[in-house]
Parts: sequence; structure tokens; C-alpha cells
Amino acid sequence: MGPTRLTLTVLLAAASSVLAQAPPAAADLAARIQARYASVRDFTADFTQTQTSAISRGTYVDRGKVAVKKPGRMRWVTSTGSRSELVADGSQLYFYLPKDKIVQVSPMPKDSQASTALLLLAGRGDLTRDFTPDPDVERGPNDWRLTLMPAAPQPDFKTLTLAVDRSSLQLRGLTVVDAQGGVQRFEFSNLRENQGLPDSTFAFTIPKGVEVRRAGTQGQPARPAQVP
Repeated sequence: MGPTRLTLTVLLAAASSVLAQAPPAAADLAARIQARYASVRDFTADFTQTQTSAISRGTYVDRGKVAVKKPGRMRWVTSTGSRSELVADGSQLYFYLPKDKIVQVSPMPKDSQASTALLLLAGRGDLTRDFTPDPDVERGPNDWRLTLMPAAPQPDFKTLTLAVDRSSLQLRGLTVVDAQGGVQRFEFSNLRENQGLPDSTFAFTIPKGVEVRRAGTQGQPARPAQVP
């Protein structure tokens, strides 16, 4: 192979590499992620949460485990920092603070009342219906990052950014920005899908000796601000 032909081959290979890594169109990526997530019936993962407040300017990092089963079942257990547990069993939402010995209980919000971010994780939301994607898809080290604006204004967040594996489109991270500029960033690892999680994984038994606060009695239970 002569020098000219070799140079041309190298250039073509380089051009192909650049094109292969070019970010996809935002609308197309949103549709592909939606189709991919629609096939996920349940998943478990370890998570790292980084929370930045626009008011205090402080940054807090917590870690824990999450389990999700569609539709409407979730369990978030934070094992560091304040240590908390948020459980949705399909009909009730429990927020448990072991240190304070408090359990806050409320009915699962109806679709018309729930955050679109919550509906998305619970399997009742739709990326292409409920969000407008930012046209600029960001390329991370190993992922695509798609920023979404809710089609209808939301009280608990302004934008939602999904980080997905470039090849498999498996969820790698989730970033929520609220109207005040506060940021919650979740990074997922050891994610396992479609394990056939039983409903018992999402059962919550109120511990003895704790104060139980129910919606409409002693104030509304804290909205799950620690999770999307």
C-alpha cells in the first residue's frame, strides 16, 4: 500500500470514528431511551447522591441502594448522612427517619398530581409525551446526557437530565435542577434489570415506638426531596 493510499485509509478511519461518536438527535435519543426503559420491568442499583443547595451553597453526598418495580413501587435506602428510607408500595408512600423516630405516611399521588419525574421512574411517564428534549445532547466519557424540560410546569423541578450508556442506553445517572437552582445528582452503579423482584421487596412495616405522621393530620409528609 502506497503512502497516499495509506494516508487516505487513516483519514477515512478517523472520520468514521468521529461520526460514530457524534451525539444523536435529541428527539431520536429520547424515543430510543423511552423504548429501552419500557422494556425494564424492575431494577436494583447502588446510588451516589450529590445535592447542592442554591441557598446554602453547601454540597452534600450520600450513598445507598434503590429498587424499582413498575408500576408504582420503589425503595430508596440512604445508608450515609441522615440515613433515611423512602418506600412506595403501590398505594402508600412511607418516609422513615430512623434517627428522629418518625414515619411520614401519605397515599401515592395520582398521576394528575404526581411529579413527571416520579411517574417516569415508576413506569407511568413517557419521555416523548411528557418532556421536551434540549436539542444539544451532551457527550460524557461513556454516556449520552439528555436534558429534558417538562411539558407542563412542575413544582419540584425545572429540568431533568438523563445519563445513559452510549451502547446499551442503560440508565447511568439522573440530575434534577429545581426552580431555585438547587441540584440533585444521582449516579447509579451495579444496576441489574428484570430480576423478577417480588412485591414483598416494597413492603414497609412501621417500627414500634416511632411517631407516625399521616397526610392531613400533623402536616403533609415530606415530599421525596431526597429522591427524584
